[in-house]
Amino acid sequence: MSSGKKVFIVGPGFIGWNVLDLLAKEGYAVTGYVRRQEHANQIKATGATDTVLGDLNDKSLITKHALTHDIIIHTATADHLPSVEAILDAVQQRAEKGLSTIYIHTSGTSVLDDGAAGSHKSNKVYHDNVVSEVNSVPENAPHRQIDLTIIKAQKQLGEKAKIAIMIPPTIYGVNPSHGRLTIQIPTLTRYALKHGYAGYIGDGLSVESNIHVLDLARAYQVVLHHLESTPANSPEILESPYYFIEATGDDEPSWKDIASVIGEELHKAGLLEDPTPRTIPPENYNDLFAEFTDAVIGLNSRSRAVRLRELGWKPTEKNWRESYVQDELPIILKEEVDRKAFGGYQGTVAS
Repeated sequence: MSSGKKVFIVGPGFIGWNVLDLLAKEGYAVTGYVRRQEHANQIKATGATDTVLGDLNDKSLITKHALTHDIIIHTATADHLPSVEAILDAVQQRAEKGLSTIYIHTSGTSVLDDGAAGSHKSNKVYHDNVVSEVNSVPENAPHRQIDLTIIKAQKQLGEKAKIAIMIPPTIYGVNPSHGRLTIQIPTLTRYALKHGYAGYIGDGLSVESNIHVLDLARAYQVVLHHLESTPANSPEILESPYYFIEATGDDEPSWKDIASVIGEELHKAGLLEDPTPRTIPPENYNDLFAEFTDAVIGLNSRSRAVRLRELGWKPTEKNWRESYVQDELPIILKEEVDRKAFGGYQGTVAS
């Protein structure tokens, strides 16, 4: 497909850069909104038509550029209200001029956090084709306030815009041409290298679905094509914006399973004396995700990508274990850093 349409990607980083690559190959004219000139150069080298340097808090700049694009994709973070408001303002202004817009937002399955903190495996499974299940999560759940802001706008816009909310789980994998790593499992690995053991939260029994970043990028592509080809007044669009994306089905690993693999592989590499994982004490959470640690790597979050599979999407990449052993861990072990100085993840957690 070569649409000739203009796409504005806010934050083409770990997720969005892969989406950008796919859309550029299809002939979309893609503009990336980035913070650094270095990254602007990188995405132009892989297909971006144009770049804009800016900050997520610069609402007027985001709105200005969103106004001139048919398709807007936000992949920077699931928790930044000003940038979302800037996009929705542009979508509304376009609607007033009779211009339809597709807006695809990135949330994350931390919205399903049950507060388990590793204590048990939940039986609760969420399906994206049952909108009441997704809407049952509390309003104070992670990411939920942003999602609700978008849903309110969708109801007001009605047929004047097509809106989707992508809800990825734990993301793993590497695009070799980008060399960027994901968040949760690499952070747990760096923690193990600093403290001398692989760890998990609580009893490590809670589970979360997962997805390879390249399968995730293809999901955005599939959803975009679906939105483009589906009438704006279709119940398929108006009644639910939610799309889960997962490769695990009923075989989600527990956080203890993940820690066990980290321990085994670091032991094989001669970097841990004992491969046996153990509970991470709360006083060490600043070396993980600080006050968000329980919600990031201690939650139960079981999602099913029913809608995407009905559209023909299916995961084709390596599973999380193979990807970790073959792709991610070798990159981490080559990092020229003081491992004892690791102070936890410092960025924004998308999922």
